[in-house]
Amino acid sequence: MKRSILRDLRREFRSVLVIMCGALLAGIPIAAHAKEPAQGDAKLIALGNDVSLEIVYIPSGTFRMGSTAEEKQWAVGQDGGALFSSGGGAREAYEGESRPMQVKEGFWMGRTAVTVGQFRQFADETGFVTDAEKPDGSTMCFDQNWKPNLTHSGKAPHPWAKMTDKSWRDSNHGVPAQKDFPVVCVSYNDMLAFCHWLTEKEKATGRLPQGLVYRLPTEAEWEYACRGGSQESHYFWWGSNLEDAKGRWNISGLDLLPNKDYAWPGAKLPWLDGYAMVSPVDHYGERGRNGFGLADMCGGIWEFALDHFDPTGGHEDIHYADAEKRTVLKPVCKGGNFYDVPGNARCAVRLGIGSVTYSDSRDGFRICLGTPR
Repeated sequence: MKRSILRDLRREFRSVLVIMCGALLAGIPIAAHAKEPAQGDAKLIALGNDVSLEIVYIPSGTFRMGSTAEEKQWAVGQDGGALFSSGGGAREAYEGESRPMQVKEGFWMGRTAVTVGQFRQFADETGFVTDAEKPDGSTMCFDQNWKPNLTHSGKAPHPWAKMTDKSWRDSNHGVPAQKDFPVVCVSYNDMLAFCHWLTEKEKATGRLPQGLVYRLPTEAEWEYACRGGSQESHYFWWGSNLEDAKGRWNISGLDLLPNKDYAWPGAKLPWLDGYAMVSPVDHYGERGRNGFGLADMCGGIWEFALDHFDPTGGHEDIHYADAEKRTVLKPVCKGGNFYDVPGNARCAVRLGIGSVTYSDSRDGFRICLGTPR
């Protein structure tokens, strides 16, 4: 009996050895035989000093990018509230018509936006200086002297101002920057630098899967991920009903502004979400996560995509200003922010940022692990 078991073990070992040798001779990495990730799989990436970043796997699939005529009309209507801020519907035209798209490859994506604590680990380890922190740098922040006195048009004065002494370290929100707040006041260039650092860091430890890099998601990947696996053209990741929005997102509601006795004057939601400015990432728990398990995909902060902005609508494959040189001049941002009304915080919403060095206290990013683009 023992000899029979030993013979079987030796035979199995020889079979595995033949397969491994054949794979090596063929130039196929042994890891290729590992189990493929499945939707919902998650893993923690150690950044150092007990700081980690969680990513979740999103399989390939199809979705509908853009919005219907009905959705655009709703966005600038009474419930959507985006009439003044979007130029009477001009912004909604950027979304393009609702159309089928395919994400051909699965990828990993940050469960949340990159946080202050995670970005600090990067900056401390590398000595990186963001565009806003450079001698000639600046960033757009909330003006603490702003007052919501309505003009005769009914539109509140713009509450954002260019500041040369603010950055991700102090975004002028009026509250201390917690380590679990999403990092803001970082530019497209800064985001790419973070992704490059993480790629090289993981490569050095041998943990980076072959053929993959950390980067920003493409616009199609971002909107597909935002919709959470839905095949319908819903306004938000949970559907199109605002009555089901409570407890899901950080958006312009009845929360008092820091050190003020008033809320955002354009607030359309009759409840408090707990934060007038940014909320901690994943603050709303399971109710704030979509079908892919991603948190805070509408509202909160604008999140950058890898693509150059095309005002006629997003693309299935990555879009560059110059495809041959892989140039991005005006990055795309998606999803809306804490200051926005519901009509400006939908899955299809998209804007073009003025330059790759521009930063804002409403803007941040979420990483992706996928093939290079």
